[in-house]
Amino acid sequence: MFDTSAAEEDAYLPLYRDAAWDYERDAPVFSGGAAAVASGLEAVKSWVWRAIKTARYQFPIFSWDYGCELDALVGQPYQEDTKLQEARRYIQEALTVNPYITAAEVTEIALEGSQVRLCVEVDTVYGKETIHV
Repeated sequence: MFDTSAAEEDAYLPLYRDAAWDYERDAPVFSGGAAAVASGLEAVKSWVWRAIKTARYQFPIFSWDYGCELDALVGQPYQEDTKLQEARRYIQEALTVNPYITAAEVTEIALEGSQVRLCVEVDTVYGKETIHV
C-alpha cells in the first residue's frame, strides 16, 4: 500500500569523500601532484573547516546553502554576547545543511578583535569530531 523506496534511498548515504586538508597551513594536501582525497569522518571534518571559513552568498561557484555568515557580524553595533550568540547560530546553520552531519554545537567561542576563535563539536554519521577554527 505504501511506497517506501524513496524513503529507503534517502536513508542511504554513500561514503563521503572530499579534499584532504592541512589545517595548520589552511590548504589542501597534494600527493604526487594531485589533490589527496579523504573519506569518512576526515572528509566531513575537511568540509566543516572550509564551510566555516567560506563566506556564504559571496562566491557564485557555491550554492547558497554553502558557507557561513560570520562576515555579517563585522561592524555591527551589537554587544559582544549578542555577536557570540549570533555566531553560534550561524555556525550551526552552516553545518547542519550537510546530510552527513546530524548535529553541531559550538562548545567554545571567543571574539579576538575582528576574528572569531571557536571549537565546534559535530556529530556525524561516522562519529563525533571536535574541530578548532
